[in-house]
Amino acid sequence: MERKIVLASGSPRRREYLAQLGLPYECKTAQADETVAPGTDPAEAVCIIAGRKARAVAQTEPDAIVIGADTVVVHGGEILGKPKDEADAKRMLMRLQGSRHTVYTGLSVIDTSVNRTLEKPCRTEVTFLPMTEAEIDAYIASGEPMDKAGAYGIQGRGGVFIQGIEGCYFNVLGLPLSQLRSMLISFGINC
Repeated sequence: MERKIVLASGSPRRREYLAQLGLPYECKTAQADETVAPGTDPAEAVCIIAGRKARAVAQTEPDAIVIGADTVVVHGGEILGKPKDEADAKRMLMRLQGSRHTVYTGLSVIDTSVNRTLEKPCRTEVTFLPMTEAEIDAYIASGEPMDKAGAYGIQGRGGVFIQGIEGCYFNVLGLPLSQLRSMLISFGINC
């Protein structure tokens, strides 16, 4: 019997990437608190938030596999979420350009039929090329940075500024597929 899979996300990118596993699924946007205590380790923080998202949707799905995810960019100990405005995006990109940072995505998978939860973080190191202020301003003007953690999208125009990555590419996109696949297999889902 095929299990119902629900992605607890409104992100069109996460929907697109989950489809690559070849499994039928539904999406439900999770309404969850996305704050954590100051000083929380980033790997722990993304799992906490992913867990909240998954649990919020799991309450409405009595017999399903529910997937929650959360992604942050960390540079110099500061968690860089989605920019509040263009000035915040510029601040982030000025920090990231010409340096290395870490992307964390937390995954939470819940089997609501047996109340089993598995949560894991994924970590990827990303190195940015140096960028001029004019390049940063032009990139911000494209609108791409405004809804992305760390104010950039590796899969879009922001990709031209990436010198290299160490780790899972899909983690930087917000849904580490190889890790998610392993987690789903542990729940008996063949993918």
